[in-house]
Amino acid sequence: MGKGDVHSVGMSAHAAGQRDVEQTQRPSSQPWPAISLASDIAALALPGAVVLASPVGQEWVIANGVVTIVGAATVLMVLWIAALHLLGAHGTKIRTTTTALSHASAAGLISLGLTSIGFLMLDQRLPRNSTLTLFAIMMATMLAQSWLLNRLVSSARRRGIFTTPVLLAGNNNRVDEIARVLQRERWLGYTVVGAVVPEPDIAFTPSGLPVLGAVAETPSLVADYRASAVMFTEGSFADSGSFRRMTWALQDHNVDAILVSGLTDISTSRISVQLSAGLHLVHIRRPQAARASYKLKRLLDVIAAVFFLILFSPTMAAVALAIKLEDGGPAIFRQQRIGLRGAQFGCLKFRSMVVDPESRMTAIMNQKGTANRILFKMADDPRITKVGRFIRRYSLDELPQFWNVLEGDMSIVGPRPALPGEVVMYDSDARGRLRVRPGVTGLWQVSGRSNLSWDETVRLDLYYVDNWSMWLDLSILARTAKAVLSSSGAY
Repeated sequence: MGKGDVHSVGMSAHAAGQRDVEQTQRPSSQPWPAISLASDIAALALPGAVVLASPVGQEWVIANGVVTIVGAATVLMVLWIAALHLLGAHGTKIRTTTTALSHASAAGLISLGLTSIGFLMLDQRLPRNSTLTLFAIMMATMLAQSWLLNRLVSSARRRGIFTTPVLLAGNNNRVDEIARVLQRERWLGYTVVGAVVPEPDIAFTPSGLPVLGAVAETPSLVADYRASAVMFTEGSFADSGSFRRMTWALQDHNVDAILVSGLTDISTSRISVQLSAGLHLVHIRRPQAARASYKLKRLLDVIAAVFFLILFSPTMAAVALAIKLEDGGPAIFRQQRIGLRGAQFGCLKFRSMVVDPESRMTAIMNQKGTANRILFKMADDPRITKVGRFIRRYSLDELPQFWNVLEGDMSIVGPRPALPGEVVMYDSDARGRLRVRPGVTGLWQVSGRSNLSWDETVRLDLYYVDNWSMWLDLSILARTAKAVLSSSGAY
C-alpha cells in the first residue's frame, strides 16, 4: 500500500465515521456538574430549613438568637459546598460511590472545623449542641443523597445518558483492550467515538472500532466528532515532548486529556505516585496473595464458618430431607477440587444432580461442543434435579462448604474452587488463582456467577489474589446476599 493509499484509507474512515457519529451522538455529560451542585445544595438546605422550622429548632432560636442559629447553619452549608467544589465533586470526572461518600464526609468535617474556628476568631459563641445536631442531620442527608445520586447517574450512564464522547489514541491492540473495558463498565459513562493511531493504514481496528485518523490529527478530530475527552494509551507518542504539546493543543479545544497506563486490575491501595526530577514514578506494592493466608483471615474464617453452620442448620436439614425424598440418593456430594498451592480436597455440596452425573458429562459436553472448554456450565443441564434447580438458584447447595472452611481447605471469600480437569488446562496466568484458598463466595459470584466468561472469571479471581484486603472481603460478603437473592447467573 502506497502513501497515497494510506491517506485515502484514513480520510475514508474519517468521513464514514463522522457520519455515523453525527447520527448516533448521545447526550453529553456537560449538564452533570450543574445537577451535582444543585443536588448538594438541596441536600443541605432542605433538611436545615425543616429542622429550624420545627419545634426543636424554634427552641434553639429562642435560646441562642435567630442570627446565631441561622448564621451558623448558613456558614456551615456554604463552607460545605465550597469544600465539595474544591475536592472536585462538581467536575465532569467520573466518581465511584466510595469516592462520592468520602468527598461528602470530608467536606462536612472541614466545614464544621472552619465554622468553629470562624466563630472563635470573631469571639462569637457557637451553640454546640444545636450545631452538632444540625451537622449530624445534614451529614446523614448528604451521604444518602450522594449514594442515591451516584446510583442514579450510574444507571443513566448504562442507558447512554450523561455520557462523555471519547477518542482512544494508541496502538490498535491496546485501543481495543480499553474499548472492551469501557463497553463492559458502562457506568463509567464513556462513549467511544473511534480510534486514532500513530499510522492510520487501516480503516478499522481488529475489534471493528473505526480508525478516524492519525494521533497528530487529534486536535482537529475532537472538533469534527465533538469529543469531550481523549484517552491516550501506550504507543501514542514517540517522546514526552510530543505528549506535552498535544495537551496544550487540546486545552484550546476545552477537551480533557486522559492517560491510560498499563496498570490494570491493581487496587489503588497498592499504588503511590512520587514526582522526582520531573518524572512521575509509580510505586506498586507487592501482590497481597501471601496476606490472604494470614492467621487473622484464618481466624475470622473459622468464626464465620461456625456462625453460619449454626445459623443455617435448620435450612441444611430441610434441604437434605428434600433431596433424600426426591430420589432416595445421598444428600451430600463430595467432589475433588483443587485448593491452595494445587492441593486436592473433597469439596462438599448438597447434591443437585442425578446420582451419577460424571458418567453423563462427557456425552453432554460433546453434544454441546464444549469438550475443550476449561469452564463447563449449562443453563439447561439435564442432569440437574428439581430440588437441585431450586437450591442452585439460591446457592443453598454450597452451604456444606462451611465445613470445608473449618477443615482449612477453603476460605469464606476467595476464588472459585477449580476441578482437577480444569487446572490441567490452566495457563500461567490462571494458575495464579491457586495462590490462595478457594472461597465459598468471591468476586466471581457477586459479579455474575455462571454468566461470566472464563477470561472474566480469571480476571476477577486474579484481582482478588493480588489486591486482597479485609475491606475487600467485607465488601464481597455484603454483595453476596444481593447476588444470591437476585439469583442472576445461578444454574
